[in-house]
Amino acid sequence: MSLISSLNKFLGLGAADKGVGHWWAQRLTAVALIPLGLWLAFAFASLGDFSYKSVVAFVQAPMNSALLVLTLLTLSYHSQLGVQVVVEDYIHDVTLKSIIHISVSFAHVVIAVAGVFSVLKISLGAPG
Repeated sequence: MSLISSLNKFLGLGAADKGVGHWWAQRLTAVALIPLGLWLAFAFASLGDFSYKSVVAFVQAPMNSALLVLTLLTLSYHSQLGVQVVVEDYIHDVTLKSIIHISVSFAHVVIAVAGVFSVLKISLGAPG
């Protein structure tokens, strides 16, 4: 027996199936960021000096560049999920909420693409 009326089912009101997926995605990215964050902290701590040459050499190592890209993508997605929850909780105007959702999603994609592009440019040794 369902407690949701036919109209509410049609309008997508009631128990939100997307909410569970969103909740799990946020938790999984948080768990994934624990080892990635620890790796990044220890890698930077063991770097010694932060001269241009040492940082470029660090990023050019294949394992480091792969983990940096994975960290950037995971962190960007986790951040986007968190900001989405804040917007949904505190912005009540539907039009403004839609505009902010689109802007936040676009900003996170731009940040992720710029970060991945930067890591790849350094790791592949492009001049510049």
